[in-house]
Amino acid sequence: MEEKKYPCAECKMRRKYEENPKSLVSRFWHWHTSFCPGWKSYFNSLDGEEKAALKIKYRLK
Repeated sequence: MEEKKYPCAECKMRRKYEENPKSLVSRFWHWHTSFCPGWKSYFNSLDGEEKAALKIKYRLK
């Protein structure tokens, strides 16, 4: 079975967040992760360790 690909894994706004978390684009990306169905699907497709790492890296709830 082929693994589903999510655009969130290669998101340009997400990369901007990694470069400069305080920029306007970065703050918008972080805010939109709280309701974006694509991000939620991507996040829920990850295993427990990857989820925990992203929560720490991106200061997610």
